[in-house]
Amino acid sequence: MSRTVLHLGAAYYPEHWPEERWPEDIRLMREAGLSVVRMGEFAWSSLEPASGEFRFDWLERAITLLEEAGILTVLGTPTAAPPAWLTQAYPEIFAVDEYGRRVQHGNRCHYCVNAPAFHAAAARIVGAMAQRFGKHPNVIGWQLDNEYNRVCYCDRCRRLFQDYLACKYGTLEALNERWTTAYWSQTYSGWEQIPIPIGGHNPGLMLEFKRFVTESYRKFQRLQLEALRPHLRPGVWVTHNFMGWYNGYDHYAMSEELDLASWDWYVGSGHNDYLNSGAAHELVRGFKRRSFWVMETQPGCVNWSAINNALNRGEARAMAWHAVTHGAEAVLYWQWRAALNGQEQYHGTIVDQSGQPRPFYEEVRRLGEEFARLAPLFEGSAPAPARVAILHCYESRWAVEWQPHHRDFDYVAHLLHYYRPIAARNIPVDIISADAPLQGYKVVIAPALLIMTGTRVEELKSFVARGNRLILTPRCAMKDEYNALLPARQPGPLAELAGVEVEDYYALDEPVPVKGNWFSGVSRLWAERLKKIEQTYTTPIAHYGPSNGWLDGQIAIAVNVWRTGLVYYVGAYLDDAAQQAFINRVLLMAGIRPELETPPGVEMRKLVKAEGGQEIFVIINHVNGEQTVHLPWPAREHLSGFTIKGEVRLAPYGVIVLTRADTT
Repeated sequence: MSRTVLHLGAAYYPEHWPEERWPEDIRLMREAGLSVVRMGEFAWSSLEPASGEFRFDWLERAITLLEEAGILTVLGTPTAAPPAWLTQAYPEIFAVDEYGRRVQHGNRCHYCVNAPAFHAAAARIVGAMAQRFGKHPNVIGWQLDNEYNRVCYCDRCRRLFQDYLACKYGTLEALNERWTTAYWSQTYSGWEQIPIPIGGHNPGLMLEFKRFVTESYRKFQRLQLEALRPHLRPGVWVTHNFMGWYNGYDHYAMSEELDLASWDWYVGSGHNDYLNSGAAHELVRGFKRRSFWVMETQPGCVNWSAINNALNRGEARAMAWHAVTHGAEAVLYWQWRAALNGQEQYHGTIVDQSGQPRPFYEEVRRLGEEFARLAPLFEGSAPAPARVAILHCYESRWAVEWQPHHRDFDYVAHLLHYYRPIAARNIPVDIISADAPLQGYKVVIAPALLIMTGTRVEELKSFVARGNRLILTPRCAMKDEYNALLPARQPGPLAELAGVEVEDYYALDEPVPVKGNWFSGVSRLWAERLKKIEQTYTTPIAHYGPSNGWLDGQIAIAVNVWRTGLVYYVGAYLDDAAQQAFINRVLLMAGIRPELETPPGVEMRKLVKAEGGQEIFVIINHVNGEQTVHLPWPAREHLSGFTIKGEVRLAPYGVIVLTRADTT
């Protein structure tokens, strides 16, 4: 889905400051070019200082002042910060950690997501806010809660988990069979015997608890949606600010009932790696398969990392344009002004605790002017359609993380190992749910898609049968939906597609040589020994060199012709250079080429307008040094207003926005 507007904003907490200060804050916001602020997500004690005593006038005055300045509002429901009067009256609201300790008041997200008293209080405050502000013309969207993250281990959650299992499995016999509870005498004869897993435990139990956590947050989120949506005017959206690769629950399930996804993007120590952050943007865009918001990002530095260095001058501007090119409709900084006290005193802000602009303010003002000036150009645009997709699965990720078999085998790093060499060549890649439809793609990659279901098998077969390319990687199709090993050799139900089976897998303490038809390298961390299946059109394209004896001369990578498509099974975890060569070859054979080659560290992204199909090219230098790009065609550069062609020099963190020049 294409974007409707381009916003720059910040989180603002007027409740922290005397009301006479608000006009000055808003004047500075307007001069910086901010078009939207988020408010309210931690303001429960200011909005409801006692049970049923609502004080919304101050928030309405703040919204009105912003409206008069031409700045829109996103309101947050304040449920991430239950007030002290509530937790004192109902101490059972406090979550219990895995050691049996109740958390303390004074932080955030300190609630048990299943506590009835918390549900009642949350529905009351959200419903009251909705009635007061749901029709307000300046409120364009709502954020539910803030960064869902707490897992509770209280007795109530355990009982609810047991009820969830009883509803799902029906009988203990079915559960015991699926979980193979005869192992270590885990067999259950009563639902009340089943624990919440702490640390390593039965893989089936661990997977079901993650599903239970997801369902618990979905119910809590739905409670807020039901209190909110009846009061909203048409066109007002609802979101939640997720945390990128956070693995606490299934984000695809959590996003289903939201209107759009948003996320909080922080670098922490060091500097932005645009290939990694690009993948995170694609992940969030894949939650709803549409444009998204960056609801929080750092204005200079954070306060929670090992070294809270500032981003280099110009780096945040490059990051903002980077987000836009990956589909962000808005970029909001956290936060506007540093609070005088509280846990985040040293976090970067746009203005400091005195209310004076920090040096970073000038970078924001430049960005605000650019966003405002170029918003008409970007209106109705979206990232160019990708012909490559990477399948992402939370359940497979959890299964790998619980039993990595090699301490350094990281699911996300493995996924990025396939994303980075494609994105580095400026070829669009979508990161989508492993259960999403695959129409429109020419190449699909399934990195460590451990959990395999019948629906996934049929979708992958249909995709390959249409003449497309599928890449299966180490650890694909090892388990079923209960986190149990499949009875057939890996890749189980995909063996017909792959034309190989995995005779064995090896966690590697030393790299193993790999010689391919068009590359040489090593396999690190992991290697799978492949065997051709008879009566298939399978061709080995890489073999292992001398190593542990078990792998010597064995097949490392093979390609199989299935119907009119090709399936690559990659048993090796290739080094970066070999991986780039392998990926380049697959893309070349699939007819996928970049529109523009750029030096390392320089990104080119193409966006296309829904009406008329106009193409917009954004080129960003993500390094702190000058770079040169060669344009194959004359172009209009919209930030400077010049027409350019041939070699173009990009300043450190430089950005150019291009459309093809009319040469007729």
